[in-house]
Formats: sequence, C-alpha cells, structure tokens
Amino acid sequence: MQPVWAGHPWVFAQAIERIEGGVGPGDEVLVRDGRGNTLGRGLYSPGSAIPVRLYTRDPNRAIDARLFEERLQRAIARRRALGLPSEQTTGFRLVHAEGDGLPGLVVDRLGDVLAVQLGTIGMKRREGVILDLLARLLSPRAIVDRTPARTAESEGFRAGTGVVRGEDALEAFHFRERGLEFRVPLELGQKTGFYFDQRPLRDRVEALAAGRRVLDAYCYVGSVALAAVRGGAVSVEAVDSSALAIEAAAECAARNGMSGQVRFERGDATEALAHTGRKGGVDLVVIDPPKLAPTRAARQRALESMRRLVGLGCRATRPGGLLVVSSCSAALGLFDLTRVVALGARDVGVAAVVLERIFQGADHPVPAAFPEGLYLSSLVVEVAPAS
Repeated sequence: MQPVWAGHPWVFAQAIERIEGGVGPGDEVLVRDGRGNTLGRGLYSPGSAIPVRLYTRDPNRAIDARLFEERLQRAIARRRALGLPSEQTTGFRLVHAEGDGLPGLVVDRLGDVLAVQLGTIGMKRREGVILDLLARLLSPRAIVDRTPARTAESEGFRAGTGVVRGEDALEAFHFRERGLEFRVPLELGQKTGFYFDQRPLRDRVEALAAGRRVLDAYCYVGSVALAAVRGGAVSVEAVDSSALAIEAAAECAARNGMSGQVRFERGDATEALAHTGRKGGVDLVVIDPPKLAPTRAARQRALESMRRLVGLGCRATRPGGLLVVSSCSAALGLFDLTRVVALGARDVGVAAVVLERIFQGADHPVPAAFPEGLYLSSLVVEVAPAS
C-alpha cells in the first residue's frame, strides 16, 4: 500500500495519532504528518476505517464548489477524450471517485439520465452543490440517487432514493453500449443500474463467441449474453436469480432483434453450472458473481466461495473450452483470483491455463498511487486436462 505522502488518497484510522479541534462528520480537515508537514486537505468520516479521504495536497485550497466544478469538468473532458459519449455508446462511468479526484462520488451517465452514489458523509453534506453542478454542466433529463443503503448507514446518513432532480415519473434508464440498446428499470438495484466497468469483458466475449455454445451465469440484464449472440455464438443460455433482471434481459434482447437467440432462465447460478457440467459442458462459460468480498474481513470466505465457483465452472466447460471468471473486489485482486482459479481447477481434476487478463474500462481510471482503485479483475482461462 502506498503511503499518503506518495499520493495515496486515504488516511486510515490506525494512522491517525490525534485529532485537534472540534471536528464533526463531513467537516473539512487539514492532515499533517508527525513532523508537522502538511499532507493535504480532506473530508472527515468518524467511525470509518478510512476517516479521511484527501481531495487536495494544497493546504490553502478549500474543498468547495469551485474545486468540485474543476474536477467535474476534468472528468467530462477525460471521457470525451475517450470518445464518450458516442453514437454507439451513451452509457458509461462519468465520475469515478478517487480516479477523478472526487472521493466518495460516483456518477454514471445512462443516456440522458445521471445516476449518482454518495459514498461518504462529506459528499452527502455537499449533495446540493454536486447536484446543482451536474445539472448545470450536463443538463440531464433526471438525476437519480443510487447510494447503497449499507454505505449510507455506515457513514451515518440516510440514503436518498429515486429521482432527486428532474423528471419525477422516470421509470427506466435507456442507453446504448457498443451499439446495443438497453432498458433497465429503476427497480433493479444493482450498482448505479448497469455494470459499465465490464465493457472490456463484454467486448472480449463477443470476439471469442463465434461458433461456441455459451453459458452466462449471473447474467443481470443480459449484456454479456447479447454480446455473445452478436459475436456468433451457436447457443446462449443466461441465468440470474432475479425475476425482474430476467424480464429486463428478455426485453433488451427483443430491442436488439435477438428474441429467441438467448435462453434466459431465472435460477441459481451454481445449480445452472452444475447442471451444465452433468450434460457434458459448453464451449464458453462466464462467471461474474456479485461482490464476494465487500471488505477485507470477508476475504477468506470470498476465496472459498470463488474456489467452489471455479470448480463448478471448470466442470461446466468442455475440455479445451474457455472459462471467464471475474472478481469485482480489490480485497480479492488479480493474484488471489489467479490462485483460486488454479486451486478450483485442481479440485475437479483439470488444469487452468490463463490466456488473458481483463480489467475495468478506461472510464474507471485508477491513480497510480491508489492500487485499491483497480478493483475489477477477470481471467480468460482454457480448461485443459491435468498433466
């Protein structure tokens, strides 16, 4: 882990010797080292394992509307440099917290609607300023608060729900990604509404799908399955435990002229993997489960769960076929993922050969001094006979 003086934006609780003055939740604070040297200014979250997140190294720079506007403008310009939005893609990550110098703030653009997550009490206290700036800079039809209730509770505030600016009657997000049309109902509670971080994985699955039989476990609204169809898969099965997600996935397939080309099924992903394995397996299996390690305390349990999933995935993949496995937690990063893939394969008597490594898309930037920002890792693995 990089220290604060080297550019890391987090001050952990165990690194704080003392707090001077009457500091309240969300207050702006000045951070100094043991010699009195100023390290930066941040916002205070009492009770958090990360009590301070830094926004500037300049001791004289206030964390105010001007700073927020500059950072938002920079984030917008960064996406434009990436070609976002475009005619083919109108859904993407617009503001990526620490990656855009705005810890505690995530903003996704979904067509002409913005979805926001306020991850700290400091950002919650400045919510009005942030929403006003987003409305002025981007003129969205609506802004929707998608802050997870658990995050809000841990930071000591109540999460907002639904539309907080603009069109109150909004029922769904409408957007395009890589030319595919998506409609995601607001009732679906996954992240901001869509997994934009997995765009590189969807692109790769599409490139690998030609002539293959595909199983997409944990399919959500079917984005990977639709990519596989467009890539020329001969059959695609997609499974999710949410009836609403499966319904939305079927509608997205219809919007893209793919009705009948994907067999969507509500069910348990592990059972689907086991069933596919008993039938002899398919050519390409994608396993992208919900976050198994939301905290480092949950890491060991997550490793065990992922190992079991990999074993099921290997059995569901025919010999010589491809297994794609993802982890969306920095607490279970690339090294750990690679290890559990090796162990999970060994458990079922096969070998796993890593062909490719895939990470979050460029609209989810990672400061070089902030390794925790690289939270999404995927492996494309050939399932081979054990030697």
